Amino acid sequence: MHDRTEVPGQQSRTSTTRFPVAVDAALRDAGWRPGRWDIRQAEEWADALRSHTSPAGHQHAVFPAAVEAWAEFGGLRLTATAPGRQIATATVRIDPLSGLHLARTLGDLGRALETEVAALGDEGDGQAVLAIDSEGRVYSIDHTGDWYLGSDIDRALETLLTGVQPARLTSG
Repeated sequence: MHDRTEVPGQQSRTSTTRFPVAVDAALRDAGWRPGRWDIRQAEEWADALRSHTSPAGHQHAVFPAAVEAWAEFGGLRLTATAPGRQIATATVRIDPLSGLHLARTLGDLGRALETEVAALGDEGDGQAVLAIDSEGRVYSIDHTGDWYLGSDIDRALETLLTGVQPARLTSG
């Protein structure tokens, strides 16, 4: 059962949502709604990634967890509505084609993690690439290293849009 909070002059809002309030607000501002599902667009991205081979012969991995994330959140550009808790919040764009020319980088991360990794989008207007693995875990790759953002896309969006310090991936 959901509790409803009435605010004068505003629509009622459930106090129990899938996302924290700040993340939910950023998602809705970007056009996301519960039940959003554009599988046609997700399949177009999957086809584009599968058909791309880098000059050195590297290919993209495509798997259900990635396609599901693209179908629900693909095409959204998310901007935080509140300041970050520990670090600055990031602008997030869910578009796997932003990683089209990073097949080797994503493959290298996948081998290091012993899983498949696919492009998810980018953060900070291209300062980092977002990636998702076959279990749905999400990562960020930037010039400073590789970062674990969360066990699924919901947790990753929470990390990025609330400014929680992500965990740095280390070898060994």
